[in-house]
Amino acid sequence: MAAPGQARFSSQLKRYYALYTGGFIGFVVMLSIFEQMGMPNQMLGYILLGATVLLYAGIGILSRTSDVAEYYVAGRRVPAFFNGMAVSADWMSAASFIGLAGTLYLSGYDGLAFVLGWTGGFVLVALLLAPYLRKFGQFTIPDFLGARYGGDIPRMIGVFAAILCSFTYVIAQIYGVGLITSRFTGLDFGVGVFVGLGSILVCSFLGGMRAVTWTQVSQYVILIVAYMIPVIWLSVKHTGNPVPQVAYGYVLEKVTAREQVLNDPTTPEGTREAEVRAIFKQQQEQTDARLKALETGGTAYLAEEKNRLVKIAADLKTRRNKDSEMIAAADKAVAEFPADVATARSAWRVSAESDRAKAAPIAAHAEPFTGPDEATRDNKRKNFLALVLCLMVGTAALPHILMRFYTTPTVKEARLSVFWALFFISLLYITAPALAVLAKYDVYTLLVGSSFSELPGWVSAWASVDKALMSVTDLNKDGIVQLAEITIGGDLIVLATPEIAGLPYAITALVAAGGLAAALSTADGLMLTISNSLSHDVYYKMIDPQAPTSRRLFVAKALLLGVAVFAAYITSLKPGDILFLVGSAFSLAASAFFPALALGVFWKRANRTGAILGMVGGLATCMCYIYITYPFFGVNAPLWWDINPVAAGIFGMPVGFAGVIIGSLLTAEPSQDIQDMVDRVRYPNL
Repeated sequence: MAAPGQARFSSQLKRYYALYTGGFIGFVVMLSIFEQMGMPNQMLGYILLGATVLLYAGIGILSRTSDVAEYYVAGRRVPAFFNGMAVSADWMSAASFIGLAGTLYLSGYDGLAFVLGWTGGFVLVALLLAPYLRKFGQFTIPDFLGARYGGDIPRMIGVFAAILCSFTYVIAQIYGVGLITSRFTGLDFGVGVFVGLGSILVCSFLGGMRAVTWTQVSQYVILIVAYMIPVIWLSVKHTGNPVPQVAYGYVLEKVTAREQVLNDPTTPEGTREAEVRAIFKQQQEQTDARLKALETGGTAYLAEEKNRLVKIAADLKTRRNKDSEMIAAADKAVAEFPADVATARSAWRVSAESDRAKAAPIAAHAEPFTGPDEATRDNKRKNFLALVLCLMVGTAALPHILMRFYTTPTVKEARLSVFWALFFISLLYITAPALAVLAKYDVYTLLVGSSFSELPGWVSAWASVDKALMSVTDLNKDGIVQLAEITIGGDLIVLATPEIAGLPYAITALVAAGGLAAALSTADGLMLTISNSLSHDVYYKMIDPQAPTSRRLFVAKALLLGVAVFAAYITSLKPGDILFLVGSAFSLAASAFFPALALGVFWKRANRTGAILGMVGGLATCMCYIYITYPFFGVNAPLWWDINPVAAGIFGMPVGFAGVIIGSLLTAEPSQDIQDMVDRVRYPNL
């Protein structure tokens, strides 16, 4: 039963955040009125984004602290309801807010792997780890590994794995921050990354977990309001029903019918689509031929190809009637020509796969595991199941999520906070499929079939941010937009949906603020995890155990600043798409942490040697597979059993479990003190 002081604290929080929610909705309504009165769109974007960032900064300043327990675990007094909201904001990163609906838009049924994996993972959190870690107490996940398995080696491996998982994840969040900032302020993407970084630092730098917790609660309110309003609006527009989760089935039928028309070569629309697909097929065959010639000719073939392009560009410039567009395209082809064989192989393979996908008929949104043959369908089914497993287990092992359960007053509150987190997360996750279908219907009906001369402004606006996110090219020169001529990145769908649907710009700015809130909330938690692991587990636990509080916090903040700047620099290089980076973090966490954590709680025989072998083996296997198979690194090794690199954890997890079990059985059992500690952790007091 909650103490009277804790109950009063919870009651006050509910009152404050209820007023805050009402005030925020009123603020959005006020901006909509200003828009109708003629306020410029850019000004609306600046006001909404700026106001939310200042709000987070204000909470960070008011929550500043010099107390270690407050900085690391928010004083262990966060009520379950609010911890659930904070976990949800920490969890619903740029990948969930920006990327999930986009993945469902692009992949249809196959994208449900993310919904199933991420929601199912919280069941594992509630059943296997959260209450036991809360009973253990302390501050970090490496803390548990160091105490459970004894010695500094398991702790150091835990620190390395926590930093690796969190850093991979935080890059995706900062990418989302840069994307939103550059689009809605006009700054260059790289500059937008560093500008957004200031918003991340101001909360976590001053108040640690205390500031991050109350900022995340406010961010959850903003992101869920921003996510729901456009979907409800679209649902009413297309169905007259304000409950999109129920109504979008009607629109899905329309999407399916539209797909059939566009795939039918006997219809005018289908004829034009077939023309464009034939062009992509030709491009794909040409690229395949270049790849084949590259394998036999090597560097000599590459030099010959570049000389040919240089000659074409020079010939175009000497013509009497010069075509400026053709000259620009030729110069671009020369400038972007690969510098070596490895780069050419990687780039041309990506290009061939892209053209092959564009040349294929439109995949039915509602049909699972589509493909031209049974082997392709089996491969999709296999990757679907592998990804679901990796995401579920990775959810139960992500350090920045598990750390949040150290902040509740009791073990019972930790269990309840998992329930509330799953409830708040589900509000977005059951809405994402509806948003994907509603946005796809608008693209199919408003953009496809329109004239290139009358393209809406949002197309060029997003294309100026990143051509990979948005481009429309008149490939068959008929002046009409075909679906195959449209490139829309998954990271764009949520942010551009209000503009696609013709909603007021205030709603567009609201969605941008929601995406920013999602990215900032998760980035805060991740960078705090990295800096805390270094300052608490490495500096305090291993280097200077006698360090005073002031020095510990100084080291934590200095490390936080260094990590943030380095992460922003890496992000400015655009190392991969958001969803891949996030998925990789889950695979890494599942491989490195889950076997050692789960067996550490439920198997007393697990010992230090087993934990070391399991964590190192699982993490190394996962890292190796991602490195050799993800195109960004240029190794281009063949896939193992056709499993995509985002699900690399499917190989790391078995190695991790095998390492813990075999290593433990071949060496002496842990001391009686450690076994007694396991018993205490496994039977938590309420």
